[in-house]
Amino acid sequence: MSEALDVVRLRAQFPQLEQCVYLNSNSTGIVPKGAKAVLQDYWETLAHWRDDAWAVWWTELHRYADDLAAFLGAPAGSVICDVNVATLLGRFASALDYTPSGPAAKYRIVTSDLEFPTAKPLFRGLARAGAETDVVPSRDGFSIDERAVIDAIDARTRLVFLSLATSNTGALLDLSGIVAKAHEVGALVAVDAYAALGIVPLDVTELGVDVLFGGASKWLCGTYHAAFMYIRPELTATLTPLTPGWMATREPLTFQPQGELAEGARRFAGGTPLVLPLLIARVGFELMRTFGIVHLRALSLAHTQRVIDHADGAGLTVATPREPSRRAGMVCLRFEGDEDVARALVGRQMICSYRGGLRIGPHAFNTAGEIDTFMRTLIELAKARGRG
Repeated sequence: MSEALDVVRLRAQFPQLEQCVYLNSNSTGIVPKGAKAVLQDYWETLAHWRDDAWAVWWTELHRYADDLAAFLGAPAGSVICDVNVATLLGRFASALDYTPSGPAAKYRIVTSDLEFPTAKPLFRGLARAGAETDVVPSRDGFSIDERAVIDAIDARTRLVFLSLATSNTGALLDLSGIVAKAHEVGALVAVDAYAALGIVPLDVTELGVDVLFGGASKWLCGTYHAAFMYIRPELTATLTPLTPGWMATREPLTFQPQGELAEGARRFAGGTPLVLPLLIARVGFELMRTFGIVHLRALSLAHTQRVIDHADGAGLTVATPREPSRRAGMVCLRFEGDEDVARALVGRQMICSYRGGLRIGPHAFNTAGEIDTFMRTLIELAKARGRG
């Protein structure tokens, strides 16, 4: 099947595209029509409730987690799902010791100033446990300074937490030197891959990271409240979260008091899960997985390059790396009146987002014609603001 036919087949799964030009998958992905059947099935389950529904859901949620693990090149049992990254990061971070005493003490957290807002309040709270956070500034305002991060890692470092792709500009991070330095001094590396997952091929074994976070609500065309955490199997058994939920026990569906935690990533589970978002997330995930991550990446790079070419032709500032290997799935443009232009575009049913720049996130279901129309309109609006 040709690429064009593949895109036609993919677009057919998203009736929303008949109503708008959607270039906002970097912020919130659109959900395929197959999710309607999940919603109906969920309603039927509630309308004819029997307690054995939990056994069915339990199997479905485990299958989804293990399929995510396989998608990441990880073994079964190494991924746990929950409502958001903040919840999972907090539970993981609570398992680490930050006591700042003794010659071998490890209490420092190294991160960057370009992280999603998830991290800052959480790490500030960990100061009560002795953690000291070192925030490494960006040199250019849109990408993480890898050399400065490496230099910041020392024998006192307990955790390095960084985004694989920056959420506001789509700049990809080269983790190789960072992982090597961190492991050399005995530190752990946790990566927020939310902004790259589903549009950039990922293999946690090749990356060498200890923990990786992601979710369904962007490129995987899922919904909110469907995040996950991968944790390296060799590491899992050495850590015990301070606040595990009852789903983290060995046999939670016996509904009997238990004290022993499960093996694998499930020891980081919380309480009763939000089932519906994860069932919906599976629909988009299966669709993207069938389409193929290599194909998705190739189309994404072609689309973002098209955006950059239009921007260059109009003299607009591109605040996203130009090198394909350093670019995730979006392009950020910065110019006078950019926030107003973003609002005007949305008003014309050309959906994008603004966070310190006008962000454009084309997916594989978008066409070159859509991108050209969007960019021509954007440039006309930008010129009109400039004349005004």
